[in-house]
Amino acid sequence: MTDAADRPLEDAATLPGVPDEFQRLWTPHRMAYIAAGPQPLRDVCPFCAAPDKSDEDGLIVARGRSAYVLLNLFPYNSGHLLVCPYRHISTYDEATAEEVAEIGALTQTAMRVLRTVSRCDGFNIGMNQGAIAGAGVDGHLHQHIVPRWASDANFFPIIAKTKALPQLLGDVRIAIADAWPA
Repeated sequence: MTDAADRPLEDAATLPGVPDEFQRLWTPHRMAYIAAGPQPLRDVCPFCAAPDKSDEDGLIVARGRSAYVLLNLFPYNSGHLLVCPYRHISTYDEATAEEVAEIGALTQTAMRVLRTVSRCDGFNIGMNQGAIAGAGVDGHLHQHIVPRWASDANFFPIIAKTKALPQLLGDVRIAIADAWPA
């Protein structure tokens, strides 16, 4: 057996799939969002554009009369949903009574569906209104519903600013849409 110091160094790029002490987190579907950058969000409101797409392309899981539910493109956890009014309004106080009621009803249904589909232990629910408050899309009101599990926290978000998501968005959308009551 040769000593490690006696072996020539090999370029890691030529050794795909060679096991080592590191675990890889492959998320190639995220490259579409990384490559696009923030500019598309400035050109077209994603929450105004989504309802004009197919449910699959818009990641929509349910449509109501004045609001709809879709998956977040940049989820904190698998199953991270957004409830949006169809109208392009930026803050909750601009919503009509009908929109407020439907956003609430869709949120309740989403919680029930997520409990069934993902067996989550709890939820973070909230709205960031305005860029200063952390809204990534500050021009269109949207409510976050983030399923949480007792074991969903790890060191990735703290150390590497990375979130491990065990399911692809399309698979999550199908599971939630299929479980949504008619």
